[in-house]
Amino acid sequence: MATSEVKVLGSWPSPYAMRPRIVLNLKSVDYEYIDEKLWEGKSQLLLQSNPVHKKIPVLIHGDRKPICESLINVQYIDEAWSSGPSILPSDPYDRAVARFWAAYLDDKWFPAVKSVGVAKGEEAKKAAIAQVEEGLALMEEALGGCSKGKGFFGGDEIGYLDIAFGSFLGWLRVTERFNDMKQLDEGKTPGLVEWADRFSSHAAVKDVMPDTDKLAEFGKMVIAKIRAAGAAAEMH
Repeated sequence: MATSEVKVLGSWPSPYAMRPRIVLNLKSVDYEYIDEKLWEGKSQLLLQSNPVHKKIPVLIHGDRKPICESLINVQYIDEAWSSGPSILPSDPYDRAVARFWAAYLDDKWFPAVKSVGVAKGEEAKKAAIAQVEEGLALMEEALGGCSKGKGFFGGDEIGYLDIAFGSFLGWLRVTERFNDMKQLDEGKTPGLVEWADRFSSHAAVKDVMPDTDKLAEFGKMVIAKIRAAGAAAEMH
């Protein structure tokens, strides 16, 4: 299968755009990464490739039609390059559990992480932080069950849930910095602390994980824009 015709449309601050890149790295697939500067506008290639959602990431494989949505990208790559390490668990139940937690992270947990930075008032911020910490406690428990005592949610190697969760670590670190606190705490989530270090330093991940300082500067810009838009809306 030709690997030189693989492209990933992404954007460096996006945790979702990390996901297909990590899997391609794990599978040793050569690909071209095209960084979309979404804050300056969306490229024609992106709009043509994902006309429904107009979002990144998009995986383009040869002459095939583009594949959209990050976790669908992950599943496609896992199936298309079966010669590399398996990303999804082989057992149907384990596969279902991994998908369940990945959906929870995308639908519930990461929106709470994002809401910490833009919460209006201390009570709203405390509620968002509590939701983030509750999710981390759940994921600490899930790590114990999914890993079966090994280093990753996927066992000996990075798997589907590792990628789904690990892609959010950069923004979790930024949230910790902005609020001067540790949410991944050795006292509360020792397993996750070790897992996060193991995941971030993995050869398939370390060059894809955005720098925390750079991500924090971008985060400040985003928060300022959101707050400015909110203040403008309140004037009308």
